[in-house]
Amino acid sequence: MAKKRVSSLYHNIWRRNLMRSGMVTGLLLLCVLVGLTAAYRAHMLGNFHKLKLKANIGTERRDAPEPRPGGQEAIVLTRSRLQGNTEPEFLSATVLPGRGMNVLQITAYIPGQGEVNLLASPSIEGAATAMTGSGADAGGQASMTMGNAFEVPWAGSLPGVPAQAKNEVMAVWQGHPISLPAAAGSEARDGLLLARGADSASSETLPDGGTSQAIFHMGNFDGHWLSKTDVTVTVLLRSQSVELTVVANNVGDVAEPIGIGWHPRFAILGGSREQWRLRVPGDMRVEVRDRAKGQSTGAVVPIAGTAFDYSMKGGAKLGTAGLDDYFVGLHQTLLENGPAAELSNPATGYGLRLTALSPTIKAMRVIAPAAADYLSIEPQYNYPNPFGRAWGKDKDSGMVTLQPGDSTEWKVRLELFTPAGNGSSKERP
Repeated sequence: MAKKRVSSLYHNIWRRNLMRSGMVTGLLLLCVLVGLTAAYRAHMLGNFHKLKLKANIGTERRDAPEPRPGGQEAIVLTRSRLQGNTEPEFLSATVLPGRGMNVLQITAYIPGQGEVNLLASPSIEGAATAMTGSGADAGGQASMTMGNAFEVPWAGSLPGVPAQAKNEVMAVWQGHPISLPAAAGSEARDGLLLARGADSASSETLPDGGTSQAIFHMGNFDGHWLSKTDVTVTVLLRSQSVELTVVANNVGDVAEPIGIGWHPRFAILGGSREQWRLRVPGDMRVEVRDRAKGQSTGAVVPIAGTAFDYSMKGGAKLGTAGLDDYFVGLHQTLLENGPAAELSNPATGYGLRLTALSPTIKAMRVIAPAAADYLSIEPQYNYPNPFGRAWGKDKDSGMVTLQPGDSTEWKVRLELFTPAGNGSSKERP
């Protein structure tokens, strides 16, 4: 009897009233409409792509663990080669948010050579193996042996005197003592960003490439600096350029000195080292008393007519001698957006141009070991040992003073070009 009663109620209420009223049809149409709207909105926001990407990453992780240099996954910006293009163009940039946003590798298409690696670097797996944070990598020093490492809050060596704390040295800025981790003997090296992981990192696909940004809330650099600093690093990949930007913002309540630099290791590809040409847009160089320690005399000397003169159009041959010098008195031509250094070889059909876009970049350090297969051109704020007595109070050593709330921007652009002597007249004057 109960079963019959329920059946009778179902027949009378559901089938006669609801089904015949069209209400169910309306509900179904409403659900379909809501679903289509949600799908369209997800498509516009790129959520389908994100979900697909996450699914793919999950599959790859099950097959083989993803290498994580510095404990964070690498970000690879890629773009497709332009069909029919016969000029050099950039194809990808690999960055490591877990290691101070080190630009581990940049690839490019070079006519006649195909896709090439522009930097002397290992694979992501090799980088993860080397970046242990201890031993030879204490303080992140392994980052200086691969890719393109960013140096903040100073670049290069910073000598001091032994501090009370073990393995630290003491430097002085405007009467304020600064205790720094000693990298070798009585000096600190290459800033305090090398081993730091990003507090946040993101990337975005663009019509002609992509961009990635990492934010580092450095605080007072673990007690080694005078104020609190936020550092933002942005990498922008396009077909004809790679732009790199570092912004340091004083979020503390006292003034602080800031120097920013970049240590790229450009690969010497194809042909002998002697065939490669170097152009550096500096009229002078910093005179160094002790090259091993980077100690300056505090003097800058002209380079015209010397073996250090690489400032002419097209540059000068590298030769076999080693270099480790700071070029200053930077200048630019009318057609340039800033002082531009160049590394090129007509035999290989391509060259690299590095342009300093920030007026606060006062020096370009060139490191070219005689027997190495790489060369570094380092655009940076500061001269060697910027707190040294050799500079005195009346000389500018390149450091920027940030008051609370102030910020400073370091920005450079890397471009490819076809050098003269390779069937092209595109050499920039």
